[in-house]
Amino acid sequence: MGGLLQAALLALVSVPRAQAVWLGRLDPKQLLGPWYVLAVASREKSFAVEKDMKNVTGVVVTLTPENNLRLLSSQHGLEGCSQSVMELLKRNSGWVFENPSIGVLELRVLATNFRDYAIIFTQLEFGDEPFNTVELYSRTEAASQEAMVLFTKWSRGLGFLSQQQAQLQKDLTCAHKILPVSRHPKPHPGLPWG
Repeated sequence: MGGLLQAALLALVSVPRAQAVWLGRLDPKQLLGPWYVLAVASREKSFAVEKDMKNVTGVVVTLTPENNLRLLSSQHGLEGCSQSVMELLKRNSGWVFENPSIGVLELRVLATNFRDYAIIFTQLEFGDEPFNTVELYSRTEAASQEAMVLFTKWSRGLGFLSQQQAQLQKDLTCAHKILPVSRHPKPHPGLPWG
């Protein structure tokens, strides 16, 4: 565990300084709103076996009156869609949140442009199983090429193996329980591409 944590810290320290400074100047309120979780890298014991069955998760990020981060999520579970709420406290350092009482030791924004994507690192501990994840948050149902490249870069840079990474299944049923369904106009049949 010590070597794993040390490797993760080294990877976080190796972030280009310009990007770290850039994130530090932004208003945390820019993280608020609806997100799709489209890809995950996880060191959870069961993840490699279950990853092909995991679907896109919907997340709505808000701030409480106390300026804590509140995440409402909707994901597919054993009995269909399940929703959960997690409240995280902001640490003194810019983009780090936590709530050890529920097993979230750290949630950190690694990279983002807030308009399209955010790469989120989370250090968790449930029972006797400590593990971490990297997630690709997207404002849309499909990630941009830039977002996928950054997700892959961060996942590999933090030492996640290919079997510990997954693009989630495009079943949006549970995500749409809390996120608005996007309406894409259908092409007109008279147009050349319709």
